[in-house]
Amino acid sequence: MVLALAACGGDDEETPAPSGGGSSSAATVKVGLAYDIGGRGDKSFNDSAAEGLDKAVTDFGVEVTELEAAENETDAQKEERLRQLADAGNNPIIAVGFAYATALGAVAPEYPDVNFAIIDDATLVDVPNVASLTFAEEQGSFLVGAIAAQASQANNIGFVGGVDTPLIQKFQAGFEAGAKAVKPDIQIQVTYLTQPPDFTGFNDPAKGQTAAAGMFDSGADVVYHAAGGSGGGVFTAAQAAGKLAIGVDADQYLGASPDVQPVILTSMLKEVDVAVYDFIKSFIDGSPLTGAKVYDLEAGGVGYSTSNSIVEPYTATADEYQEKIISGEITVPTTPEG
Repeated sequence: MVLALAACGGDDEETPAPSGGGSSSAATVKVGLAYDIGGRGDKSFNDSAAEGLDKAVTDFGVEVTELEAAENETDAQKEERLRQLADAGNNPIIAVGFAYATALGAVAPEYPDVNFAIIDDATLVDVPNVASLTFAEEQGSFLVGAIAAQASQANNIGFVGGVDTPLIQKFQAGFEAGAKAVKPDIQIQVTYLTQPPDFTGFNDPAKGQTAAAGMFDSGADVVYHAAGGSGGGVFTAAQAAGKLAIGVDADQYLGASPDVQPVILTSMLKEVDVAVYDFIKSFIDGSPLTGAKVYDLEAGGVGYSTSNSIVEPYTATADEYQEKIISGEITVPTTPEG
């Protein structure tokens, strides 16, 4: 477990924010954040959460405590991490990833005056001091699926999922629907790196590279990953094969090494940073978010990146689909066919 402390805008005499609500004095706020596997530096899901946290530090001068998850840890270990943050006076506290759902369900009632948020889980919406912040990943994935189908010259594309869970299946379902909207007969290869309870598929670039290389060898020329830190291996495989890849969560073109940047066609943007920032701001404003909040296309919670100019020929079609999804003309599935 790695503990990182960033004390910003406060001194040793300050006390934590009052329990059970926001504070008008941001300098007294201590924010706790528990990362998912891979932690800060994964250039994907966790880094997006970290970006929102960093913005809150800059804008509000909050004090921050960050804890990282270990591979294949138990719910009891996750509970201990959340308790450690609460016992240290952090309020609010953010759990990054659905893997914290069971642990947070046990811990939140023990600290009724602490405001918690969880990313990517909606099972705790009835817990009064928990905000469930989720995303319409299927909608953003539909758009990059449409882009992938347009860019594919082989009529053969791939999807690499980190762990075979209902959440990652949403990415797959949207990607397949978007691709088939453009080319109904397109071939889509699908591979998941691990099965629950093994969550190392989110932090194993070697497995990501092997899976993507197999797809390229089998005829795919564009591969989309929803695999967290394992996605770096997908980019490496695309570069080696002279093919294209699609990133996820953050604009992965911006954080990639120069040798793989040219093969990153686009990324499905999942604005975890916005959700983290919104939650912290709501606490500081005195009205902490609780219950369910969904970040979809209409709310600007998902989308696609355009940092690599090679995506430009395909954006008009993607934007047309975006408007149809927002208007309700298209309803994107959340589970894969079959």
